[in-house]
Amino acid sequence: MTDDEKAIRKVVETWTAASKAGDTATVLRLMTDDVIFMVPGQQPFGKEAFAAASKGMEGMKMEGTSEIIELQVLGDWAYIRNHIDMTVTPPGGDAVHRSGYTLTLLRKEADGEWRLARDANLLAVQP
Repeated sequence: MTDDEKAIRKVVETWTAASKAGDTATVLRLMTDDVIFMVPGQQPFGKEAFAAASKGMEGMKMEGTSEIIELQVLGDWAYIRNHIDMTVTPPGGDAVHRSGYTLTLLRKEADGEWRLARDANLLAVQP
């Protein structure tokens, strides 16, 4: 495994751990400034909208796993195909279980760090 592949796997691990801990600041640092997210039923959105939506998730409990199925490094760009299985429980609310695949593009920035640049999230609600 190359150093770049190790660094990208670390981004995924850090993202997952920070999400579980409700650490939005860390998650935002793992994104490029021009990041674009695509999810079913919504227009693509960027970092600012992600941050705003995250504020609305304060107090939620998140559990889950992220498994990298495929990882390819292509110069200063890389892609990963993940399978994510997660459950989010709002304070005093019912748990929502989602699972599915994502296709994520990462870019190696001028500081040498890999950051998420594009993400197509296909998670669906599960019974």
